[in-house]
Amino acid sequence: MLIDVGSLTIMGVALGGLLGTAARFLAVEEDPLEEELKAMLPGSQCGQCGHVGCAQAAAALARGEAPVTLCPPGGKAVAEALAKKLGISADLSEHTEKAAEFAYIDEDLCIGCTRCLKECSVDAILGANKLMHTVIAEACHGCGKCALVCPTEGIVMRPLPQTIALWHWPKPDISH
Repeated sequence: MLIDVGSLTIMGVALGGLLGTAARFLAVEEDPLEEELKAMLPGSQCGQCGHVGCAQAAAALARGEAPVTLCPPGGKAVAEALAKKLGISADLSEHTEKAAEFAYIDEDLCIGCTRCLKECSVDAILGANKLMHTVIAEACHGCGKCALVCPTEGIVMRPLPQTIALWHWPKPDISH
């Protein structure tokens, strides 16, 4: 029995060392700019920018293939921060700030088709096949993809209600 345990230990150490060496020699170098841009994006992986997730959007930004205004959930603040980081000027004159929204499912119109479940990237929709669905508003990032696939148009986007957790003190008007 000791021979079995010893041989397994030796094999484990040898294979672990081999994997460690392979990881060092086969490591893929990542662009540090991509990592910094990815950290600046919201990280909701909503796909509203046309990319699969925030990592792909950051890579496109680093290569100069995407505008800094690509992130609707990030809004004007993220666009300005990205432009500053990349050292470019961003035309934000046509940029409209979108209020925070969440998906709301009208229970009378929901038929339980589960199309919305497949579109939700954050699992904010609860329900099952042929049963009514509902949305966890705190988890929903407001991408609206579920509303686009609903066959009964039972999903509408509503503004987030003001709660103590979401309320922010308005900035003072110093224009006068």
